[in-house]
Amino acid sequence: MYKLKTSAAFDSAHFLAGYQGKCANLHGHRWVIEVEAGAEQLQTAGEKRGMVIDFGDLKAAVRALADFYDHALIYETGSLKTATLSALQDEQFRLIEVPYRPTAENFARAFFEELSAEGLPVLRVTVYETPDNCASYEV
Repeated sequence: MYKLKTSAAFDSAHFLAGYQGKCANLHGHRWVIEVEAGAEQLQTAGEKRGMVIDFGDLKAAVRALADFYDHALIYETGSLKTATLSALQDEQFRLIEVPYRPTAENFARAFFEELSAEGLPVLRVTVYETPDNCASYEV
């Protein structure tokens, strides 16, 4: 099995609604997305001969994903009161609603699925919420 790995980082805020602890409060992280791609065989023809995937293509996809989430408040559907959401929108804050609790575990799976849907040969996605704490998703 041939494997490639790349990463990209983004800064964003989140909170865990219904959680009993510090993470129930709005706080931020420097998230790191680490993506491992691979294949049993290398490409045998064309300009990508001898490659699993062009590193440039893999890096661009991971960077685009990180750029999308950068400098936003990521929140779970239904976790903000209508008045709170309206006030944040009135202030023109960048908000990203996700249909899951915004944990490292859920980000790892969501990012895995998104990159796989783009046709990338993803093997594993690891999401670091701190330099020492991460979650991975692989099939």
